Amino acid sequence: MEGASLLVWGVVFGAIGYGFFSYGRKQKAIVPLLTGITLFVFPYFISNVYMLVVVGIALMALPYFVRI
Repeated sequence: MEGASLLVWGVVFGAIGYGFFSYGRKQKAIVPLLTGITLFVFPYFISNVYMLVVVGIALMALPYFVRI
């Protein structure tokens, strides 16, 4: 069951990452662009569901707190 959860959360964070990536590319904003790329890639490296969710939420909140 954990494998299915990892897959679903990975797809969810990938879709959100695509939104960040496209927004950052259109607005020429580096923080959302890099956050989107990171949200694409990080599910491949984390195998714990709870850690995946915590890191994903932290990455989604990052552009709100970091303004460049």
